[in-house]
Amino acid sequence: MQNVMALQGVDYGTATVAVRTQQMPLTFLRCGDCARVAKVRGTGEVHHHLENLGFVDGAQLRVVNEQAGNIIVEIKGTQVALDRSVASKVITA
Repeated sequence: MQNVMALQGVDYGTATVAVRTQQMPLTFLRCGDCARVAKVRGTGEVHHHLENLGFVDGAQLRVVNEQAGNIIVEIKGTQVALDRSVASKVITA
């Protein structure tokens, strides 16, 4: 019973912030989630293309729609559609 009482004192707002600082692929986010770009994995043409679209370190993004891993995000005022394989290269925090 003491464990239950201790849980009531937890600040859930702080816990939410702690969860959002964990890094995860963009494909893990759901509709309405907001995050920032932590890094873009990979090299070459796809990496360069994502940077040109605005997926750079620290950029804020919001998931507009998500279905079967394919995702539409709003980044820097523009909506961008990404398929699952490309979205998995974007790591968010």
